[in-house]
Amino acid sequence: GRDMFSRMVYAARNTIGIAFIATMLGFLLGGGTGMLAAMLGGWTDQIFSRINDILMAIPGLIFILLVLSFLGTALPVLVSIIGLFEATRVFRVTRAVATNVNVMEFVEVAKLRGESLWLLIRREILPNVTAPLVAEFGIRFTFTFMFIAGLSFLGLGIQPPTADWGSMVRENAELVS
Repeated sequence: GRDMFSRMVYAARNTIGIAFIATMLGFLLGGGTGMLAAMLGGWTDQIFSRINDILMAIPGLIFILLVLSFLGTALPVLVSIIGLFEATRVFRVTRAVATNVNVMEFVEVAKLRGESLWLLIRREILPNVTAPLVAEFGIRFTFTFMFIAGLSFLGLGIQPPTADWGSMVRENAELVS
């Protein structure tokens, strides 16, 4: 009864769009806190890193399944939880790369000139950490894409009647045999 090609195209738009938004949210949250932790150092770095370690110690699928069972499977909840989950991985990469750039001489000169933290991050750190973060964005996007499809396959992702690839596979799983 349904046109499968148009349903596949519409499902791709939903799955890819939601994965992109969740990945962007994770990068904004994880990248921002990672750069702050690297620039401020000391207790701020320790507190952010320990909170991140606690969140990373929880298995991702179990954490998201637990939160979605309590808060429901609404689209904003799904995007927020996956974005928070991705932010922990992005924090680690951003903090590591920004810490290496933070100790370079041109950053020390900018600090001696009296530039504010925001200008240091925007002018000195961010241009030098962009390449590794773009590569990480591609990796995180594919993982998020597969994660959303997996959640939809389990019935906790994008809810019917909205089409997405995970729920379409689940609907047609009985026809495989």
